[in-house]
Amino acid sequence: MLVRLLYVSRAVEKDSTEAIESILAAARHHNLQNGITGILCYGGGIFVQAIEGGRRAVNQLYNHIIEDPRHTDIELLHYEEISERRFGGWTMGQVNLSKLNTSIVLKYSERPEFDPYSVSGKVSLALLEELMATASIIGRA
Repeated sequence: MLVRLLYVSRAVEKDSTEAIESILAAARHHNLQNGITGILCYGGGIFVQAIEGGRRAVNQLYNHIIEDPRHTDIELLHYEEISERRFGGWTMGQVNLSKLNTSIVLKYSERPEFDPYSVSGKVSLALLEELMATASIIGRA
């Protein structure tokens, strides 16, 4: 059974460049071996990540993320059983949230700054889908 999980967290380090590269490298290696696909977004010290795969593998990964010292304020935004993957083309895509087009953000939010803590998980997922459709994903490994 396939599931999709979406969460938000804050980076512990103010300059999260190293953390992002470390997370992406680990995710791409681990995810390939475990049948997990997804997308990692970051910006303004905030991570938003969607992960898809088998229920057990996704749940185990999320439990690992909760324990990861690079994250704080972790909140589960959305969890659902799925019939097909939306992010199946890569083991972990990457989006820089600080470079979002304001008009895209305003489509899903009250203000031009995207704050996944203040919108529903479905809204965050819709924004990720739009980023895929508009080629805003900067890494597709």
